[in-house]
Amino acid sequence: MAPAVVVASRLMMHGGSSSSSLLTQTHPWISRQHHLPTLRTLARSQKQQAWPQLSTDCAFSNSCCVLGSNSSSSVFLPSLVSLTRRRRSSLRNQDSPWVSRGSIASAVINVSDAAAIGGDDSGNSGKPAAVWEGVKPLPFVVSVGVGLALRYLVAKPVAVTTQAWQLLAIFLSTITGLVLSPLPVGAWAFLGLTMAVVTKTLTFGAAFGAFTNDVIWLIVISFFFARGFVKTGLGDRIATYFVKMLGKSTLGLSYGLVVSEALLAPAMPSTTARAGGVFLPIIKSLSLSAGSRPNDKSSRKLGSYLVQSQFQSAGNSSALFLTAAAQNLLCLKLAQELGVAISNPWVSWFKAASVPAFTALLTTPLLLYKIFPPEIKETPEAPAAAEKKLQAMGPITPNEWSMVSTMLLAVTLWVFGEKLGIASVVAAMLGLCILLLLGVLNWDDCLSEKSAWDTLTWFAVLVGMAGNLSSLGLVKWMSDGVATSLASFSLSWPAAFGVLQTTYFLSHYLFASQTGHVGALFSAFLAMQVAAGVPAALAALTLAYNTNLFGALTHYSSGQAAVYFGSGYVELKDVFRLGAICAIWNVLVWSVVGGIWWKVIGLY
Repeated sequence: MAPAVVVASRLMMHGGSSSSSLLTQTHPWISRQHHLPTLRTLARSQKQQAWPQLSTDCAFSNSCCVLGSNSSSSVFLPSLVSLTRRRRSSLRNQDSPWVSRGSIASAVINVSDAAAIGGDDSGNSGKPAAVWEGVKPLPFVVSVGVGLALRYLVAKPVAVTTQAWQLLAIFLSTITGLVLSPLPVGAWAFLGLTMAVVTKTLTFGAAFGAFTNDVIWLIVISFFFARGFVKTGLGDRIATYFVKMLGKSTLGLSYGLVVSEALLAPAMPSTTARAGGVFLPIIKSLSLSAGSRPNDKSSRKLGSYLVQSQFQSAGNSSALFLTAAAQNLLCLKLAQELGVAISNPWVSWFKAASVPAFTALLTTPLLLYKIFPPEIKETPEAPAAAEKKLQAMGPITPNEWSMVSTMLLAVTLWVFGEKLGIASVVAAMLGLCILLLLGVLNWDDCLSEKSAWDTLTWFAVLVGMAGNLSSLGLVKWMSDGVATSLASFSLSWPAAFGVLQTTYFLSHYLFASQTGHVGALFSAFLAMQVAAGVPAALAALTLAYNTNLFGALTHYSSGQAAVYFGSGYVELKDVFRLGAICAIWNVLVWSVVGGIWWKVIGLY
């Protein structure tokens, strides 16, 4: 039998989907009661041969694939399997030995096992056609070509050193690759860093200096905190409590989900993790119980509205707290490389963001309720369903209490750390040590958190290159040139601020990654605004806030965008239309309400 592709689609809490039924019938060790949220798809072409009914489900991150290879090799399953239910232990102890004790499994399945699980329909034992898993040729050529063209075809300005110009070429190739993805982000970033060392553009120490950056390690540890919320089920419990309290109407249900995400945001630095690991499973369960099915006309009953409300509000939750998204910390670190330092960053960030963010969070669900109304206005059964779910979850476990206490300690130290002489990263380190000592997390959990280590790699590469470009004088040369151009138009700093912020925001239609956008444009736009006379702290913070707000423009604008679009509850035309409307609304709220508030607190 040819090696099979086994696709484990998200199992609905109420069952009934064709994919769940197929899996349950074929593989008794996958029980319909087991909820597997947010698994990264590794779908290949074979999935359509062996599992045609699941081809649609395999397109997005709420699935997982196990790929067979030849008879002598093994197959690595790098999907992150978030088992948020307490009943996950029964799954581990049944016929699925590949699921580790941690709540996220990385498994190796031999082909003999894969053959037992399934094969192609024909039962043939022939080898599958080889699939190229290396670099994507066209994106590779384009990415490398951009750097080579700049280095050898564009004349180097007299004021710029050869070293700086060569590093800029490598940096542009790296950024282009982050957008076009010839390799995974971390792999491509490492390749760019290697080229900088091989060409002797940077010394080894200079190239890897950013790997000791405290901000980067704060992000890494924050991912471990997010793992704790998923593993203990605390995130699911918090969201369910809000559904119980506010879920009698569709609008109240939406507010309950939005508020619960805002509360979880400072401890879960990934909107993708929050979307796929906590909120989309809840939304799907509520929608299916109301007869609102994905990829169906009934989706407009409830699911479409809840997905859009959560999706369009998530950017404000991420903008509210410094630790709510990885790109927030990247923005402040890049600003620091340009000499723009924000004192007491966690408090300063929250203080400036609080009023406009809360205003947007309170108005966005209502705005969507008016322009994209659900067919079902009342959901009297939702609180009862939430109560039933909470009863099934049982009382709060010791691990959940440990998670709550540790996060309260970490947030307290983030707020008052400057006065106590405790840096933010040290507070996070203390929190992680407590979780490890209490057994809430184990070291395998940390090692399995691939997103954390991947972020460490590409984040450090971008920060390191940006810092070296700044120290070599290239950023100052560029900003001075733009400032001179703006001065020729006699623009005041508020006018320059508006033009550059708007350009930065709208340019995200060309990007498929918020962090990629930051790496490509943040430093340049910040330098241009500072050179034009915009107050440095105002320019840095507003660019960072915008980085979160444009995450809902399109279905490809961020990680959570792919998760929510893949749910099947939203159509592409609605994503673009509502994304544009909510973007305009967010810009108005943050410009008017935020502008007044920032004047009050002395930001300008």
